[in-house]
Amino acid sequence: MTFGISFGDDVLAAKAVSQEVMDTDDRVLKEPSVDIFVSAHADSSVNFVVRPWVDSNNYWPVYFDTHERVKIAFDKAGITIPFPLRDVHIIQSNGGSGEAA
Repeated sequence: MTFGISFGDDVLAAKAVSQEVMDTDDRVLKEPSVDIFVSAHADSSVNFVVRPWVDSNNYWPVYFDTHERVKIAFDKAGITIPFPLRDVHIIQSNGGSGEAA
């Protein structure tokens, strides 16, 4: 699962919060351990991957629950999940490429 946080947020705190979410889900296996890696410096976020190991019958429930639980935990910790931003520059034209002689 990939989660993005704002560039101004603490990456180590986000990883710790994610680890806590994984540690408190009894469906997540203890071995092998959960992988949490920074995966990209994207356009609007620092992305990281969270890969818990679960029994196959728990895959989708853990997948969907984790997305909700991470969002709630990030909100409580003050970690921001950004949305894409765009700068728009408006250039005014005089109506042509030059004046007639």
